[in-house]
Amino acid sequence: EDDESVPYFYNGYWYYSRFELGQEYPIYCRKKGALDADEETMLNVNELANGYEFFNLGGWSVSPDNSLIAFSEDTLSRNIFTIKFKSLLTGELLADQITNTAGGIAWANDNKTVFYTSKNEVTLLTEIIVRHVLGQKDDIVVYQEKDPSFYIGVYRSKSGEYIIIYNSSTMVSDYHILEAGNPLGKFRQFTARETDMLYSIDHFKDKFYITTNWDAKNFRLMETHKGKTDKTNWKEVIAHRPDVYLEGVEVFNDFIVLDERKAGQTNLRIINQKSREEHYLEFGESAYTAYTSINPEFSTDWLRFGYTSLTTPNSPF
Repeated sequence: EDDESVPYFYNGYWYYSRFELGQEYPIYCRKKGALDADEETMLNVNELANGYEFFNLGGWSVSPDNSLIAFSEDTLSRNIFTIKFKSLLTGELLADQITNTAGGIAWANDNKTVFYTSKNEVTLLTEIIVRHVLGQKDDIVVYQEKDPSFYIGVYRSKSGEYIIIYNSSTMVSDYHILEAGNPLGKFRQFTARETDMLYSIDHFKDKFYITTNWDAKNFRLMETHKGKTDKTNWKEVIAHRPDVYLEGVEVFNDFIVLDERKAGQTNLRIINQKSREEHYLEFGESAYTAYTSINPEFSTDWLRFGYTSLTTPNSPF
């Protein structure tokens, strides 16, 4: 059927996907600056899938200068993806192709260096993080995970200032970070790996926010200077609460949004980064589910969230 996603704004463009009648795959598009601007087709997956019995688009990511798109495809149904690159200015495919990947891509600020996760073709485990420079043949391994109980991956921070390698096991988290403006530099461990400690990190200006279960069964929010990320430097921002579970944090330039759960109910808590004033969103129903949704833009005062209840279909706001 004819269908279209709700557009979201990021780095000067509105992004959305749409389906056309009779077509099996989505078409990924963008519009510069305003929703009434001309449509640019980035990827028509119907065309990419033509001639294959199976096709899966793993993911895609636009370069910081908006000129290139990296995307990954699987044509064998093994979740082993090949990363390709396309110019959004000319529509031409670049010669670069990266095989045996997990599909994710993280751009550095130079618009020519990407980091990706390589897969073991036999076990399908993600074991190494690799750096690729466009136009160069020899990729460089920047991280190797030796513990097979960990899943690993790499992504670009929402602020755009860091490349982050994550390592996660059942009850262990581990991160390594690198300034996105220094892609040839060396990753450094955020804090020493420990057993039975989960945490996630979000960069904000000169510090990182950390959501962790360290001495906090229901998780608490902490912060540390970006140059002093060892756990010994973490300072508490929001204390552990026995009756409130901190599910996650969404960081913006002027606000942070907390996903909280109390008495089984989800709540969205808005905190002003400058004034520290805060409030909860009110939904006017006694039973519902609310959650933060697609919010890639760092410098915005708009929050995109999802909401549903027994009388309200799952809807974006």
